[in-house]
Amino acid sequence: MRLIPLLFALVVAAACSDEKNSESLPPATGISGDMYLVMDSLQWEGPLGDLLDSVFNAEMRGLPREEGIFRTHWVDPRKLNFILKQRRNLVFVTTLDGRGQGASVLRKLYNPESLEVIKTDTTIFFTTKPNLFANGQEVMFLFARTEQELIDKVGRHSQRLIEYFNRTEITRLSKSLMKSGRLKGMSAWLHENYQADLLVPFGYKLVERNPEFVWVRQINPRDDRDVFIARTPYTSQDQFTKENLIAFRNAVCAKYLFEDPDLPDSYLVTETEIPFVPVEARPVNFNKHYAVELRGLWRTNNKSMGGPFVGFALVDEAAQQFYYIEGFTFSPGREQREIMRELEAILSTFRLSTEIARYPPDKAAP
Repeated sequence: MRLIPLLFALVVAAACSDEKNSESLPPATGISGDMYLVMDSLQWEGPLGDLLDSVFNAEMRGLPREEGIFRTHWVDPRKLNFILKQRRNLVFVTTLDGRGQGASVLRKLYNPESLEVIKTDTTIFFTTKPNLFANGQEVMFLFARTEQELIDKVGRHSQRLIEYFNRTEITRLSKSLMKSGRLKGMSAWLHENYQADLLVPFGYKLVERNPEFVWVRQINPRDDRDVFIARTPYTSQDQFTKENLIAFRNAVCAKYLFEDPDLPDSYLVTETEIPFVPVEARPVNFNKHYAVELRGLWRTNNKSMGGPFVGFALVDEAAQQFYYIEGFTFSPGREQREIMRELEAILSTFRLSTEIARYPPDKAAP
């Protein structure tokens, strides 16, 4: 997608000479997962607003109860003040046929060249700008000639919009989690014994590590957060099938993950009997490596505990090792969306043997 020349009158002072370092801007505010939609009130209350609300509030996959992947908030363009401009996720929504006062305000953000591109090039319907009003902020501009045209575009590309902001939140989390430090010695051990790396935040404790399995966890008063790495020699592409991934996960869990270490008869299994939360497997790009994401619910074999998990299977071709890395939580009665996003942020720091030379144990991979 080519970028259009969005030189907004609203931000000329803040962005004059690009030259302004984002570090000098105020920090972005708001809660992880919150989305602020700046759009005309008539459009917010109509089909376009309904669609955008349903897109960003789409149910996060793999949770035991319904939770939207984001939480949406509407902002009247006429009331966009200094505080609201600093929210971490802002979406400006503009169509040239909007008739409300808010739509008029939004059109003034675009210079004549930009408006002309919107009129003539229907292949473009959004662009993004990080750190526009605040450091650590992501701003998206959605636009089209008509409201119906934008509805059609958003409807066809909704997953793309969701994944863009989800990746942004995960990147933010992976950075903030490491600010307090990391689990001492973990990277060095993984480098030496696995020829791999995972950045584990301070506060997690090592439970188990051996040539085929590593487990760290953080136990809080209200939840238990767990991350593990399992590996085995790579033999064939069949290891990536959903059935084989579940079988491998179950074998690892039965061997190492007990509800109570003193009661080896209780162990974790993959929950496959709840039809409204099926185990999902899909191919993904994991740090430029082919991977399969596995997402669903776990439970103990005696059904006394359970919760959501997300895992990624990938191969270190240089070492001919098959890796399965996972984050899971036990947090009954709590919203679990942000816990799972945190666990996914930790998993996103996993690096293979060909990459760790660039990230020594005492330095965090980006």
